[in-house]
Amino acid sequence: MHIETLGSGPDLVLIHGWALHGGVFAPLARRLAPHFRLHLVDLPGHGFSRDPDQTLDPAAVVSAIAARTPPAIWLGWSLGGVFALRAAASLPGVRGLAMVAATPRFVRGPDWPHAVERSVFERFGDELGRDFSGTLDRFIALDTLGSEHGRAELKTLRTLLHERGQPDPEALRAGLALLDGSDQRRALSALRVPSLWLAGRRDRLVNPAGMAAAAALAPDARFVELAGAGHAPFLGHADAVAAELAAFADGLAP
Repeated sequence: MHIETLGSGPDLVLIHGWALHGGVFAPLARRLAPHFRLHLVDLPGHGFSRDPDQTLDPAAVVSAIAARTPPAIWLGWSLGGVFALRAAASLPGVRGLAMVAATPRFVRGPDWPHAVERSVFERFGDELGRDFSGTLDRFIALDTLGSEHGRAELKTLRTLLHERGQPDPEALRAGLALLDGSDQRRALSALRVPSLWLAGRRDRLVNPAGMAAAAALAPDARFVELAGAGHAPFLGHADAVAAELAAFADGLAP
């Protein structure tokens, strides 16, 4: 698994969302590298992580990342939140958890109303086989929909999408299955580390109300809603996200 390390300071693991790679955090990394040692992960089947024997199984992924990184804060964006939350709930080396546009459950249910319908992920899975490139483009357009800087953010994501090669179709299907089926709400009340929940008020994929509800289930959690931000707040609102992460890190025990 490809992990790029840069910067100096407290360790911070960053895990990207569906179809992208660690390079998507570039605007945020430029602001954080003077203050953190960053570990930018390419999930299996994404970016430079092209080993066909790798799997997106959450237990295997967090174990592989933990074996390559020191004790750290773990940050997960969107799909990346599945792995960051799993790590925070199961690994002793996680010092804090930052969830960016991510929740313990991504699909709507009778007891979880603030999420998208399951059909959203089913539709993208069906369309991958018919129009691979077009499906990816439509998905990243949702990442930026609603943001006050949406046009610029979409241009950035389109540039980054294939910068490290085309993502593996099977890894993309596995990622959609995780988004569809993951439900880690039971893990929240048992979290042993502080958590930060960063939401974009204009996010069209992950409802901020769902993130607020998740934060309310976790001890020592802080929920922050960024006005004007969409699903990728670290692009158009990188300064605000960096400031929140720095304050969060400063508040952790040494």
